[in-house]
Amino acid sequence: MPQSLSKIYVHIVFSTKHNQNLVKEEIRKELQKYIIGCLTDVKSYTEEIYVNPDHLHILCTLPRTITIAQLISKIKAPSSKWLKPKGITNFEWQDGYAAFSVSASNVDTVKKYIINQPEHHIKLSFKEELIQFFEKYGIEYDERYVWD
Repeated sequence: MPQSLSKIYVHIVFSTKHNQNLVKEEIRKELQKYIIGCLTDVKSYTEEIYVNPDHLHILCTLPRTITIAQLISKIKAPSSKWLKPKGITNFEWQDGYAAFSVSASNVDTVKKYIINQPEHHIKLSFKEELIQFFEKYGIEYDERYVWD
């Protein structure tokens, strides 16, 4: 085949530094648009995004020319800089991230899950949510190094 083609969906989750509630509702949608723009710049299509006060969820495609770590750095650094002039001068994302593969047949389910973040977090904290993902995907983790 003379060209390289791929469609890999990835569900990305990471939090603010120390899980601080820093993203206020009045800038949430604008931040989401900014992050979608960052992803578009690297040829990643955003299926769904939701920024909570202390963490975010993104379902997007992984461009075939960069790694997951590179993709996430294209989100974290620029969005952190973007937030500082908005009055959140102490803003930082956590150092790490979680990324989960999503099958094409499961994209709609994950999109619904992301859209329903506010309702979901009435029942479950972000930490509980992330641990459930680790267990579902069989990811071994040391809790001492998950939260920063």
